[in-house]
Amino acid sequence: MASDAELLAMRQAITLACTPGLSLGPNPRVGAVVLGPDGAVLGSGLHRGAGTAHAEVAALASVGSAARGCTVVVTLEPCNHTGRTPACSRALIDAGVRRVIYAQPDPNREAAGGGEALQAAGVDVEGEVLCAEAALLNEVWSFSMQAQRPFVTWKLATTLDGRAAAVDGTSRWITGHEARTDVHRLRASCDTILVGAGTVETDNPRLTVRDAADQPLPRRQQPLRVVMGMRRLDPAAAVFDGDADTCVLKTRDPGQALAELFSGGRHHVWLEGGPTLAAAFVRAGLVDEVIAYVAPAVLGAGPSTVAELGVASMDSIHRFDLVEAVRVGQDIRMTMRGGKS
Repeated sequence: MASDAELLAMRQAITLACTPGLSLGPNPRVGAVVLGPDGAVLGSGLHRGAGTAHAEVAALASVGSAARGCTVVVTLEPCNHTGRTPACSRALIDAGVRRVIYAQPDPNREAAGGGEALQAAGVDVEGEVLCAEAALLNEVWSFSMQAQRPFVTWKLATTLDGRAAAVDGTSRWITGHEARTDVHRLRASCDTILVGAGTVETDNPRLTVRDAADQPLPRRQQPLRVVMGMRRLDPAAAVFDGDADTCVLKTRDPGQALAELFSGGRHHVWLEGGPTLAAAFVRAGLVDEVIAYVAPAVLGAGPSTVAELGVASMDSIHRFDLVEAVRVGQDIRMTMRGGKS
């Protein structure tokens, strides 16, 4: 059983993994701490993004040869896979550590098995220490590893009567400035922004994360912009500016789109398409979270927030579980999970 010093070190590792300002990427957030034989902290490390040293390796580097005979505490089971970097299980074995404590078992099929490899080499291993707390660090990544597709957050802005735009097609702005600023904050937590070709043609959106002064964040902090559909797109469209990378998926199939994105290392899709694309994802059962901004306003007519879903009676209604409802300026942000019929 983990000692008080080891539990404290795990909480320190979790805090390290939460370090702000890390670049977007396909890898999980991980922190690690090295404890000496007397339980004192000797060093620490965190993973800073794809291609950089994993947290365990960074922590080992911070103490050098003093790692021999020590305990390494890490928020995620050490990987047992050689990719851009060597396997962390091998690095720990080579460093001569005596004990390894990890929180969350690795859900990545390619990288799992580090705990077993360490035990086979004679290292004392204890897993699932503060597992629930550490799992919150990488909730979306873990889902993606288990489902083998990105987690999908459908964002929408609507009037009280469920309209996404006026009769003439204008939709700027249904919600207020505070809500739009909040959208950019949440967009920044995703690695992909997905819309349909029709949205690009009609609204010409930039699809970037911007600051309070409406300026795009640095390119390295921008999610991938993805346009899905079969229409020919104007190469001068705003989505093709140089502020962020853009990908075009020539498909109308949500499942195929997500498979392509997952194969490219994408784990969290922010779905901002119009009513047709939203309906396609809802019908396919591929919406994992809904973030709805509801404005205290009515239009009476105009496009709805979602197109035809084939629901003929209340027996087939799509329901979500309300997780949170908060006021943002004059609007309400509702967060929902677990869509089902």
